[in-house]
Amino acid sequence: MVYLRPMKIKFALLFILFYGLGFSQTEKHFKNLKQLTFGGDNAEAYWSFDSKKLTFQSNYTKWNLHCDQIFSMDIAKAAKDSLYKPALISTGKGRTTCSYFLPGNKKILYASTHAANDSCPAPPAPRSDGKYLWPVYKEYDIYVADLSGKIISQLTNTNGYDAEATVSPKGDKIVFTSDRSGDMELWTMDIDGKNQKQITTGLGYDGGAFFSPDGKKLVFRASRPQTEEDKKEYKELLAQGLVSPTKMEIYTCNVDGSDLKQITTLGKANWAPFFTPDGKQIIFSSNHNSKKGYDFQLWLINIDGTGLEQVTTESVFNSFAMFSPDGKKISFSSNRKNHGTRDTNVFVAEWVK
Repeated sequence: MVYLRPMKIKFALLFILFYGLGFSQTEKHFKNLKQLTFGGDNAEAYWSFDSKKLTFQSNYTKWNLHCDQIFSMDIAKAAKDSLYKPALISTGKGRTTCSYFLPGNKKILYASTHAANDSCPAPPAPRSDGKYLWPVYKEYDIYVADLSGKIISQLTNTNGYDAEATVSPKGDKIVFTSDRSGDMELWTMDIDGKNQKQITTGLGYDGGAFFSPDGKKLVFRASRPQTEEDKKEYKELLAQGLVSPTKMEIYTCNVDGSDLKQITTLGKANWAPFFTPDGKQIIFSSNHNSKKGYDFQLWLINIDGTGLEQVTTESVFNSFAMFSPDGKKISFSSNRKNHGTRDTNVFVAEWVK
């Protein structure tokens, strides 16, 4: 028998408390961290209204995928079984992005290029200047499918990019990004696709918008080219179906586009924002503190732009954070625990304020 002195017993109990329950010394907001996917690039995992499921996109080759497709995951099953395969929601054709549950948890909306071509659209060709760019596929439109993958309706049908749709907690509105007006702007529509309205107008990319918990405000990422040279480059890239995501800040506005405010002035890429459950802060991904450029960590900031706090420290990519509707948990994507590969997986944890 090993005898422990009182101080050693106390230390051992503290060790069990913090590490046995899933606390990190440096990631104090996470408790009981669980890995839910185990290979490929898995991202944009967003909660069902009952806080029991996630819908996300994956390109995992072991699931016979050639580019991103949409899946629905039972969180409890995924947390217990590393071999668990979630249900395919998209058609398996084309490329998909940005899925989200509709009220009732029986329907999922997502953007897809499948109507234009069964094959995955080609990624942007490597550039001689090495600039990192996002493709803006004109073939994207927004669809609604049931949990078996049957497409129920098509919400957009314009000649251009329509994607990045998310749903209000009130269940009445959808916000999405479209280039139908000649620029990458935020638009809203009713839950059935009717009453589509443009709500932002500033030159630059506006996207990745989410509603506040009360459904009255939006938080989103935006680029705002300032110099004539930057404006010219932005317009030229957009004409080629490309945007540069390396200079973005976090903004908020009312659902009708009024009261537009820039929340961050950090430089570099600040993106994937989401309101905290109380609506008083925003969690987002940023590389502003990175020396190499790719080190993306999660950060918290008050809605008035004060109180910046780093949330994650592990790995060099953490993004797509979203709080469960009941406010108890957080999901995010990270390349931690990927055994030296480039895999990005979905994680979930209890949120500690």
